[in-house]
Amino acid sequence: MPKIHLLTRKEDINEAKLREGNKIAVVLDVLLATTTITSALNDGATEVIPVMDRYEAEAISKNYRKDECIVAGEEKAKPIDGFVYPSPLIIRQNIKGKRLILSTTNGTVALRKSSSAKKVYVASLLNNQSVADRVRVDQEVDTILVICSGNSGEFSLEDFYGAGNFISCLVDDHESGFELTDAARAALYFYIGCAKAYDVLLASHVGHLLEKYHSLDELLFASKIGSIQLVPILEGRKVVLENSAKLL
Repeated sequence: MPKIHLLTRKEDINEAKLREGNKIAVVLDVLLATTTITSALNDGATEVIPVMDRYEAEAISKNYRKDECIVAGEEKAKPIDGFVYPSPLIIRQNIKGKRLILSTTNGTVALRKSSSAKKVYVASLLNNQSVADRVRVDQEVDTILVICSGNSGEFSLEDFYGAGNFISCLVDDHESGFELTDAARAALYFYIGCAKAYDVLLASHVGHLLEKYHSLDELLFASKIGSIQLVPILEGRKVVLENSAKLL
């Protein structure tokens, strides 16, 4: 019986433990990194390269022509000079046929720190159902680690809600087929007890920031549960669609 466990911050990732057994990592950064990655792939990006910081992004971008990639990023929610701001609604305008090099404070770091797991999936409210459907049929997995990226070492309401939504999609009224830790069960019950995704995201710390900077369209986009049917997976240091990954 697979165990579902949840981490509320990227800082709690133990890379050595992830290598043990057959562990799957499902990483969420609802506002906005994993939402942006999912959206970019849906809008025709060839791949997404998540990096640890702006310096790695700049180094990697030198390997490609300017018309081959978009370099996007933020540091502690602030724009980086010379980078596109990592908004899904901005990036989608020019991403088709290009790779996205993405640097964020939390989500891309969480993805890289999770890379020692057997498989690493990129999840958001947009595609939780599709990722859950894929994870459910993996007969070899012993632990499904749902990872909330968090906010610079702090708890993230929107990621916790997103994790609960993912777990709800995964168990799909068959909770007896999984062993849920208390943390995973808490996220599930929180999600079940909430009303609208938009309201939860708006109530979060990042939601307040988006409201302050008149970016509620980003919030509305990120709250659209099940709107994209894609399964992004980390292959090496690149995120691609799972079907594409099998061809690499």
